[in-house]
Amino acid sequence: MNSAVDPLAQLTEIRAIMERSSRYLSLSGLSGIAAGVVALVGVGVGYWYVGREYGSTQDFVRVMQSSEGERLRALPFLLGLTGSIILLALSAAYYFTRRRARHDKVQLWSPLGRRLALSLAIPLAAGGLFCLAIYLQGAAGLVVPGMLLFYGLALLNASKYTLEEIRWLGLTEIGLGLVAVLFPGYGLLSFALGFGLSHIIYGLLMYRRYERTARSL
Repeated sequence: MNSAVDPLAQLTEIRAIMERSSRYLSLSGLSGIAAGVVALVGVGVGYWYVGREYGSTQDFVRVMQSSEGERLRALPFLLGLTGSIILLALSAAYYFTRRRARHDKVQLWSPLGRRLALSLAIPLAAGGLFCLAIYLQGAAGLVVPGMLLFYGLALLNASKYTLEEIRWLGLTEIGLGLVAVLFPGYGLLSFALGFGLSHIIYGLLMYRRYERTARSL
């Protein structure tokens, strides 16, 4: 009887098992696309608000740094808008990720999933408080760059638990945040590129690579 075993095949199988056990692979590209669309809608609402309140959307820094009183007056709307974007994006991410987890027959809220969520939550919470502080201190032009940088760091921190594309998305957000520091007057455009367009592009790539292929099998 031939008992020879292909060592390369064994190593490939072991690697696949280790990959499944150490990385959360059920993230859905559709959740990224949905988050990007939500962010773009939020940018549209932001443009409408700035235009209505200040009569101009061209000089983002000027209209957001005019005075402490005006910054405080705008704060409830901005917090509400940001909270709504986060809530809708998280709801979409939960829905599409749960649907893919069911398709893959894996547990959604596993210990690995909890580690992934925690690795995202800590930098995001710290970044949110930091951006709120610099807004109240008058550096409103640095809020969007700060959001992009902390979000990119959160993705980079979480990428060790999930798909490789998340690391590249994190690096993209960090790069956009650094560029946005140099052009603070284009805060809404930077937000649209970082949280809108980037999410849509990476979501499409992830969907085509992992989900569309799996569903066609």
